[in-house]
Amino acid sequence: MPDRPSSPTRDGYPHFETISTRWMDNDAYGHVNNVVYYSFFDSAVNRYLIEQGALDPAAGAVIGLVVETHCSYFSPLSFPQSVQAGLRVAHVGRSSVRYEIALFAHGEDRAAAAGHFVHVYVDRLTRRPVDRFPEGLVKALQPLKAQAHDR
Repeated sequence: MPDRPSSPTRDGYPHFETISTRWMDNDAYGHVNNVVYYSFFDSAVNRYLIEQGALDPAAGAVIGLVVETHCSYFSPLSFPQSVQAGLRVAHVGRSSVRYEIALFAHGEDRAAAAGHFVHVYVDRLTRRPVDRFPEGLVKALQPLKAQAHDR
């Protein structure tokens, strides 16, 4: 069995999105259910891209399709709680981007959960991978690129 990853700290993430937990996020055990963490990842990435003008989910010619996700859990989150999603870009390929996201309870330095989310950018109509990223996406990704020593 591989070594368990350690909980990352805030200083490894150049951007943060705040997400509020909802009553329905808690499961029978009184904490946010594991599947909700993936929704937080999706929301953090896409909110950032939309706010940067890099993604138009309703009419853009290029869209990102999720092809891979992963999450490691370190400590529970629960309702009512404000969560800060740290966001960085670990890898940019020809048509794909690997985003790394860490979820922090408000005021905590160590992540409650961390993982990654891979988008393959495709033509909206053909669903074939793009040959080149739109300029707006390239510009939005630049400030999120992680430094090698951060990972």
